[in-house]
Amino acid sequence: MTGQPNRHAGEKLIATNKQARRLYEFLEVMEAGLVLMGSELKSLREGRVNFMDGYVRFNNGEAWLTGVHIAPYANAGMDPHEPTRERKLLLHNREIAKLEALASQKGLTVIPVRLYFKNGRVKLQIALGKGKNVHDRRDDIKERDMQRDTARQLSDYRK
Repeated sequence: MTGQPNRHAGEKLIATNKQARRLYEFLEVMEAGLVLMGSELKSLREGRVNFMDGYVRFNNGEAWLTGVHIAPYANAGMDPHEPTRERKLLLHNREIAKLEALASQKGLTVIPVRLYFKNGRVKLQIALGKGKNVHDRRDDIKERDMQRDTARQLSDYRK
C-alpha cells in the first residue's frame, strides 16, 4: 500500500464517483463485475469515464448500470461503442434479489462508487444509498470544519 485512501493490494483505481459520498449516505457496499466491449476497456485504461448521473436499475432478475459515460476509444475503427449505453453487472442472483428488494424501498437507490482493475478485470464498487438532505450535508461540512480547526490547533500547540 502506498498510503492512498481506498486503495487495496492488486487494485488499480480507474475513477471514483466524488458526488456519491456528498449526496448519499451509504448503507451497504459490494463489488460487481461489468460486461464491456473491447473499445470500452481500452478507454477505461486511459481513465476516460464519467459517473454523471449513474445508477443501477434492475430488469428481469438482472442488474444494469445506467447513465455512466465511457468515452469512445480514439482508435476503435469504424464501429465505436455507444458512450452511455447500459452495461450489465455481474452479480450472483441472491445479491441481485437482495439489492432489488432494498432499492424498491422509498428513498433508497443503488449507485456506482468506484471503478477499478482487480487482477486484470474491471470491477465496480456499488453502494445502496439513501439520499442526504440539505441539513445532512451542512452537518457534514460543519463536522469537517471542526475537525480541521482541531487539527490546526493541535499542530500549533505542539510547536
